[in-house]
Amino acid sequence: MLTAEHCAAELERRWSAGNYHPLPVTLVEGEGAWVTADDGVRYLDLLSAYSALNFGHRHPRLVAAAHAQLDRLTLTSRAFHNDQLGPFCAELADLVGMDGVLPMNTGAEAVETAIKASRRWAYERRGIPADAATIVVADGNFHGRTTTIIGFSSDPDARRGFGPFTPGFVGVPFGDLGAVAARLDRDAHTAAVLVEPVQGEAGVIVAPDGYLRGLRRVCDDHGVLLVVDEIQSGLGRTGTTLACDHEGVRPDVLLLGKALGGGIVPISAMVARRDVLDVFTPGSHGSTFGGNPLACAIGREVVAMLRTGEPQRRAAQLGTVLADALAALDPAHVAAVRAIGPWAGIDLADTMPPARVVCEALLRRRVLVKDTHGRTLRIAPPFVTTDDELRWAVAQLRSVLAELCP
Repeated sequence: MLTAEHCAAELERRWSAGNYHPLPVTLVEGEGAWVTADDGVRYLDLLSAYSALNFGHRHPRLVAAAHAQLDRLTLTSRAFHNDQLGPFCAELADLVGMDGVLPMNTGAEAVETAIKASRRWAYERRGIPADAATIVVADGNFHGRTTTIIGFSSDPDARRGFGPFTPGFVGVPFGDLGAVAARLDRDAHTAAVLVEPVQGEAGVIVAPDGYLRGLRRVCDDHGVLLVVDEIQSGLGRTGTTLACDHEGVRPDVLLLGKALGGGIVPISAMVARRDVLDVFTPGSHGSTFGGNPLACAIGREVVAMLRTGEPQRRAAQLGTVLADALAALDPAHVAAVRAIGPWAGIDLADTMPPARVVCEALLRRRVLVKDTHGRTLRIAPPFVTTDDELRWAVAQLRSVLAELCP
């Protein structure tokens, strides 16, 4: 048995890389919106594993789907067919109104898949000269941490020491439709525009009204693919199935992940138009675990739950509760609050301590949130959180901010 000085957290610090700075709590159990630490203390989870746990910890329907598939078959590789992949692709494509699906494992893999697809599509369908395609991205983006993806990040922490980076990406200000249009006017070699409807890692920065509709129009005018990364914002997080639904926009390529695996396994997907999917041929792209039957079985249950519309309605209701509660925060403590559905970014006033200090104080009050970029708190409760639990948690935040106010 491990002694206190050789506890799990200490072993993690000793034997794993220091690429994360977790809050000082070791979680061992979870159910619904609550988790339990190794000392028996229970905490309300208001992070949802960055929206991977939209349906809460160990949702009974999702756990049952996982158990049923575990007892049958977990992995085949794509060398053989399995009985879950086809139904999963069909059901997910139908849910979001797209032509087909290419499943992968992580969000970053889905983004990489979209980059490859966009480039080959541009060469084969538009006749752009070989190796000349460019992709327009938004400043402040977070699409993952592969070397290609961080190469077009504007976050110095993500980039420092990892170059040289892959060329072919051009950044423009997020939310600036005119900058995108001007770039497409100047560059006939643009293959795609890649954007998040809500920049989660940046602090839940919501695109301005009309931005996605404008991007759809501009991309259509220039014959360019619109690629929308909804890995965090999709599958109910903003109160609709997709954040794109708020503006009635359907992209050419949609990227999903996180909640698609029900908080149990990693699964991501590039969902796209048929002509984009068809640029891939045997051997041109793949993954041993991509589309594995266990992940697909869980993903099918996620899709079935979303098909009822109940998670989306619950998320929208919870978002109203969250917005109302956050509106009562003292403006002397917060510089800005941004919210869409049950998802919020809270910028602390300059006079307040760093967001990490606030997170640690909330931890002592049994509430889990996470900081980003030094002075911003992120809140993303599971949809199974009750209204009263969410109000209680924001009341704890209000008390902590008052205590920490200089």
